[in-house]
This record gives sequence, structure tokens and C-alpha cells, in this order.
Amino acid sequence: MCKIYFYLFFFLSMVFFNLSIYFSLMDYFFVFEYNFMVINSMFISMVMFFDWMSLLFMSFVLFISSMVILYSEEYMHGDYNLNRFILLVVMFVLSMMLLIISPNLISILLGWDGLGLVSYCLVIYYQNIKSYNAGMLTALTNRVGDVALLMSIAWMMNFGSWNFIFYLDLMKDDFCMQLISLMVVLAAMTKSAQIPFSSWLPAAMAAPTPVSSLVHSSTLVTAGVYLLIRFSDSFSCNLMFYLLFFSMMTMFMSGLGANYEFDLKKIIALSTLSQLGLMMSILSLGSTDLAFFHLLTHALFKALLFMCAGLIIHNFNNMQDIRYLGGLINQMPVSVTLMMICNLSLCGLPFLSGFYSKDLIVEFMSMNYLNMFVYMIFYVSIGLTVCYSFRLSYYLLFGSYNYICISNMVEMNGLMLKGMFGLIFLVVMMGSILSWLIFIRPYFIFLPFYMKIMTLLFIFMGIVIGSEMFIINFNYKKNNFLNLKFYLGLMWNMPFISTILIYSNSLFLGSFSLKISDQGWLEFYGSKNLSLNMIGLLSFFQFLSMNHLKLWMLMVMIWVGCYFIFI
Repeated sequence: MCKIYFYLFFFLSMVFFNLSIYFSLMDYFFVFEYNFMVINSMFISMVMFFDWMSLLFMSFVLFISSMVILYSEEYMHGDYNLNRFILLVVMFVLSMMLLIISPNLISILLGWDGLGLVSYCLVIYYQNIKSYNAGMLTALTNRVGDVALLMSIAWMMNFGSWNFIFYLDLMKDDFCMQLISLMVVLAAMTKSAQIPFSSWLPAAMAAPTPVSSLVHSSTLVTAGVYLLIRFSDSFSCNLMFYLLFFSMMTMFMSGLGANYEFDLKKIIALSTLSQLGLMMSILSLGSTDLAFFHLLTHALFKALLFMCAGLIIHNFNNMQDIRYLGGLINQMPVSVTLMMICNLSLCGLPFLSGFYSKDLIVEFMSMNYLNMFVYMIFYVSIGLTVCYSFRLSYYLLFGSYNYICISNMVEMNGLMLKGMFGLIFLVVMMGSILSWLIFIRPYFIFLPFYMKIMTLLFIFMGIVIGSEMFIINFNYKKNNFLNLKFYLGLMWNMPFISTILIYSNSLFLGSFSLKISDQGWLEFYGSKNLSLNMIGLLSFFQFLSMNHLKLWMLMVMIWVGCYFIFI
């Protein structure tokens, strides 16, 4: 089954990639519409929209999925339910396909809910308490976005159709359409894990690593960004301003938190969150092409980064704490080399694929009239990205098994390495290729010299600070500012806010009402007290009936006396 879906997805990926180039050159787009029925001037139809953007994104999703499925065959080897796992991954990809080609809110909701449901099944795949908690947090947080989409569907019934693509020009002026835009932004923020919905993304790392590779590169978390790209013509200036603030804070918070994290997969998950904040922020500044460009390049190197992490975890007997790793360049040279290339691409080092999108985004931001706060948050977040990437590299490369001793580590993972080598060429070259394919006219951004080299300056500053953080965290036993480290490492206490703060008050009120009513006054004046009184009366009458004749005669005399007195 792995081989079948690998070849199928790979072939479809090549077909869609060539079609997207053709559509882009010829400026084509196709809309396929099938009307089911018309009820009171409301058109119920199935619509599919194909243009260069949807075809290109589908080709990337299918290509990454094919490599992940090839990788999964060896990673999940020995699992009794491997076919079920592969079918879940295929359902995940098909849900994403439906979302990509839909200009209709109903079919978008089908793909959106399909992603949420299958992601829940995949997060709880390893059946333990941690996975169940992470799955519930993921599912319930995404339900907020589903409800927002349902509300936007209800509002769009006023316009006679759910095909939002026909109403984008109306949305800036009409109040109802502004409400729909607000609901769509809320849905996208939950799916792409922006503040205050960020806590589910690191928790979803309980899923198997191939799923994490697929989720964090091109499917679940990118669905929100892709939806906003499609809706971008309808957003008002105020909405874009608020989206810019939340996305910048997400970018800054996740970059800061990754520097204090020791779980290998969570560090990469927080880097995904940082890049999603970067995509959202440049989208809110008005450049959808740049957001889409970074979406594609990020999908490539993030998928490969997770594959490398999964190979390291697999060879270390499921060890994910980076403090236990070290000296991998001697034992696993190929995997670590690929991981370093992905890390450098993530940092935006010239001339890897991440550089072309990231540098262009920062220079485009520098051309806008923005305040100093936005400008500094952008550049500091870029420095933090380099900082946690090099901190991770130092932990993996230096030292010889820092806290544990494992010998005879052999890098013999044929299919996993084949899946990884399928992506490495694109990680190096695709940024340059896409910059020619996506932008018909090349961007020329003229900036002063100090602003032009600001990105490189922050990259080198991040390298220095990352190496210093490795030395401080590893060599010094005394932990100063421990509370501050916990606060920064726990994403500004967002996991507590999303879980304990929400349900603890409800549980307290429930137990309080239970004690006051069901087990309190209601119990005293209700069934419990009634039964006690009945038992008392019955025991009294039983005492009377079981006693001597003199007691009966005494009661008769009392009743007769009372009768004569009152008469």
C-alpha cells in the first residue's frame, strides 16, 4: 500500500506542477460547477476552482506526501496497523486537496473538518494519556475555527450563494461581508495556531513523526494561511492591522520559547509557529504572493527537518531530549548534514530556498511606512530563529553523547534516507526556481546599505547568541532566573491558559453546585430527610403495635378524654 500511494502521489504531483506552469504562462483558470438544486433562489452546487496557485500548492502537498509515505514504510515498520496509518495519511491529504480547490464555503468546511477529524485520529495514534490530552486540545481548539466558518456560512445565505469568490469585491464595503471576513480570520487563526490559540501546535507533537512532517509543512497549519490568501481581497484595513499585531506576537513568542525548549520535536514545532506568524504578518501587510512564496519554500525544508529529527529519534530508541544527544556528525553524518542544510535554509542563509522568500519579505516590510515596534519585532524574530537553530545544532553536533552512552550507532535506514534525499534538491534549488515562476515581474527593492544588510547582521548575531546559550545551558549547573526561563519556555503560560484556566473554574462551579444543591440543602429537605422521617414514624408505630395491652388501653382512655373535653 505504501508503494502504491507513493507512486500515485508522485505522478499526480508532477502532472499538477506542469499544469500550474502552463496555467501561469497562459493566465488560465478553470471553474467546474455542478448544480444540485435551487431552493428559494439559493444555489446548492459543487464548485472546483483550478488556477496556477491551487495547482502549484497541490503539487507541493502531493510531492511531500509521497516522500512522507515512503519514509513511513520504514519508520512505522513493525506496526500492526501500518495500513490503517497510511490510509489516515491519505485521507488527510485528500481533505487538504478538497480545501485547496474549493471557492465554496461548504466544501471548504468539508475539507476543514476532514483535516480536524483525521488530525485528531493521528495525534492519538500512540494510545496513551499524553496523546489523548494532546488530541483533545487539538480538536477542541480547532472547533472554535469550525464554528466561525459555520457562522460565516450562515451569514452568506443572505447573498444567494456560498461561492465567496464572487463576492470578494463587496466585502470591503458591506457590513455583513465584513463580519464574514472577521469569522474567516478567526477560523484561520485557530487552524494556523496564532495567539491566543497557539498551545495546540506543540501538543500535537504526540503524533508519529511522519505525521508531524506532513502537518507542519504543507497541510493542517498552512490551511489557515491559504484560506486568508484566497480571502485577502476582502479584508478591511482595521482587520489587517489586528491580524498583523497577533501574527507578530506569535512570531516573537514562539521564537523566544524555542530557545528554552529541550524537546527536539517541540523546537521544530515552535519554529513552524514562528514561520506561520511571518507568513500571516506579511499577508496582513498586503503581499499575498510573498506569503504564498514563503509557504511553499517553508513546506519543503520543514518537511525534511522533521524527517531528519524522526530518523535521529528512531535511531536513539525514541529519545527526544536534545541534552542526551551529541556527536552525531560521527555516527549519522548524512542525516545531520541534511538537517544542517534545512536549518540554514530556515535561518535564511544565502542562497538556499528559505533565503529567497525570507529576505524578500523583510525587505518588503522595510519599504512600508510602519512604526519602530513592528520593524524591531520582525528583525528580532529573525535573530531568534537563527539563535534556536544554532543552539539545536550545537546540541546535536558537539559532545559525545552528553548524558547517556550509546555505542554502535549505525545509519542504515534505506527507505527513510531515500525519502529525505527526494526533498534535499528542492530545499536547495526551489527558492530560486519559484522566484522566477511566481513573480512575473521581478521585485526590485531599493534600500539604504545599513537596512539592506540588517538581515545578515541579525543572522550573525543569532549565531553568536545561540552558541552562548548552548554553553550557558549546558555547562552551568546553577540556574538563575529559573521562573523567567519557565515562563518563556512555556509560551507565555499559554498551555495553562488554554487548558486549566478554562476547565478549572467550570469544575469548581460544578462541584460547588453539587455540594450545595444535590448533596446539600436539596438532599436535606428532599429525598434523604423524607426517608428518615418515614423510617422514624414507621419505627414508632411498630413500637406501638408490638407492646402490651396496657399501652393500648392508655391510648384509648386518652382519646376518649380528649373527645369529652372538646365536645
